[in-house]
Amino acid sequence: MSGRRGRSPLQGAQRRGRELRQQVDALLADSKERGALDPAKRKYLFQRCMELKKSVDENTSVLQNLKKTDEPAPVGNYNQRKEEEEKQLLKLSQQLQKLAAVLSQDNVTKGYTVTKRHQDGKCQNSPQTEQENEEEEDEDEESSGEEDAEEEEDEEEDDDDELEDQPTIKECITVGDFVAQQEGDLTFKKGEVLLILDKKPDGWWMAKNSKGERGLVPKTYLMACNKGVGQEPSEEESEEDIEVVDETADKTEIKKRTDSHWSAVRKAITEQNNTIDVLATMGAVPAGFRPSTLSQLLEEGNQFQASYFIQPELTPSQLAFKDLVWNPEKDTIQPRPTRVSLILTLWSCKMIPLPGVSIQVLSRHVRLCLFDGNRVLSNIHTVRATWQPKNPKTWTFSPRVTGILPSLLDGDCFIRSNSSSPDIGILFELGITYIRNSTGERGELSCGWAFLKLFDSSGIPVSSKTYELLLNGGTPYERGVEVDPSISRRASSGVFHQMITLKKQPQLLVKLRSLSTRSKGILNLLPETLIGSMCYIHLLIFYRQILSDVLLKDRISMQSADLISNPILATFPKLMEQPDLMDALRSAWAEKESTLKRSEKRDQEFLKSVFFLVYHDCVFPLLQSTFLPEHKWADEESEASRWKVIADFLKRNQEKDSALYSLLSSESVHKAFDISEIAYDFLGQARKSSASV
Repeated sequence: MSGRRGRSPLQGAQRRGRELRQQVDALLADSKERGALDPAKRKYLFQRCMELKKSVDENTSVLQNLKKTDEPAPVGNYNQRKEEEEKQLLKLSQQLQKLAAVLSQDNVTKGYTVTKRHQDGKCQNSPQTEQENEEEEDEDEESSGEEDAEEEEDEEEDDDDELEDQPTIKECITVGDFVAQQEGDLTFKKGEVLLILDKKPDGWWMAKNSKGERGLVPKTYLMACNKGVGQEPSEEESEEDIEVVDETADKTEIKKRTDSHWSAVRKAITEQNNTIDVLATMGAVPAGFRPSTLSQLLEEGNQFQASYFIQPELTPSQLAFKDLVWNPEKDTIQPRPTRVSLILTLWSCKMIPLPGVSIQVLSRHVRLCLFDGNRVLSNIHTVRATWQPKNPKTWTFSPRVTGILPSLLDGDCFIRSNSSSPDIGILFELGITYIRNSTGERGELSCGWAFLKLFDSSGIPVSSKTYELLLNGGTPYERGVEVDPSISRRASSGVFHQMITLKKQPQLLVKLRSLSTRSKGILNLLPETLIGSMCYIHLLIFYRQILSDVLLKDRISMQSADLISNPILATFPKLMEQPDLMDALRSAWAEKESTLKRSEKRDQEFLKSVFFLVYHDCVFPLLQSTFLPEHKWADEESEASRWKVIADFLKRNQEKDSALYSLLSSESVHKAFDISEIAYDFLGQARKSSASV
């Protein structure tokens, strides 16, 4: 008999994974017991939870470092087995992280009590002062006082009267209309002054209006009041000095938003708040939905569009290009390494609340951009999600789009930035484009947002792995808003039920992928700041190479700012905002490339010349065709008719071997000629350096 084979590293990791799953199941069972709320028991469970999480993460790291070549003998379906085990470990890590979050909360018993807003049809009050929060004995007395308040309404009123005398009480001005969603909520109009009686940890504060009516109000509708009671801020003050209230660690942090982005956000919150209130009151959308912030920014102009960011950026002196440099030794564009250069994969969105039957959803999508907590630092990239009627709360994406699949569905995104901001990260906004059945009104709502910071406090990049991001409600400039507050309202007081509640929270699953040497080389040929789809990155490289040839290599004089005759440079940026035309170019190029010899594919100059021909035979005539309907976002009829025109045009070109027949045919009608179709004005199109603005 042959000698015994060595142990399989993959099987060892799987065996360890099974052991960890058994230990996690035992820990979850212990957390369900009544004794789990005992402080000593909770501390013990928390320690076990953290030890298990460390073991799970270590096994995940071991698994990720395994290679097929490490196996002493062939293993069938190696990659699939490895990926499935990695998903199991990720699920364990997420379970432990949620359990640790629940176990680590201070005074959990009390916290659960105040989170439960309504019981027996009455609103509970839990008056707390800063001194009571610091002393454990006072907190116990306060908890027992809450139980008495449920039985004796008169004592509840007395407690509120005592609160009015506390120095921590603040007056706030409402920044929008709010309609009561449950019994015990307080309805108010924009501009009212409310007296805050109690700040609850779930974001619903007890307040009293000028008529003496009391109830719970969402803190995100409140603005700190520095004026006298009854005085509303003037238009000028509300535009420039509007404040966002963000409560953290028993203190209220006031941050002024005076940047240009905030004006669009404020417009979305105030002018469209009535529409959201109506939809929320009708039950059409959850209370945490808002008008889309990133959609508002896209409507402001082209400063957040990819067509703007693919243009060359000028240096502060405006005498040279900052991110477009020629390498004379290699006779090509100089690669530009950046601080942020990565590939992101969108996996799925889970537990996204369903809109009501009164509105029709036209598109489900994710908009993402680079963000530093205050300003958008890149273009806003959009990826459309798909969903199944049998599981409508789950959105999915299509990583590695190939063939005829639209690039709009591509969940693989490249991300580049050279920003030095320590707080830079990726902002994700889940959105729906909708139409109201009763009025025909169209709009776009945010279903929640998440932020993934790309560097830790030491400036070290975050690791390449899968992240489960819990979604926040409201806008990215609001804090403490839940997407669907009704989930937390239904929360029970047990640890296990709290974990179930966390699992029901809307979340986004994404993965940061590590870059290979080849991937780094490709990304370094792109502009310093850009987000886009991986499926058309090769087309962007062609554009950048042609751009460098025209502006750096072939220009007769570097001092000349004359118009340059080049149809590709003049029109290619338009494709970035019309994904179906980008798909047409992608399809035509893939078909042409399949006919090239291997030696031809290695000749960059030859490839560029072929790309010229494909571009002129494919999308350039379509851009000027009167048969192609105007591009409209999330318009099914427009999208279908546009794709039919594109498909018919490509089919005719293939039959006639070029676009010349279509261009000269009397059946083809084109728009009136404009010099901008062929003339590239680089001085007018180039981006000015942020340092010079």
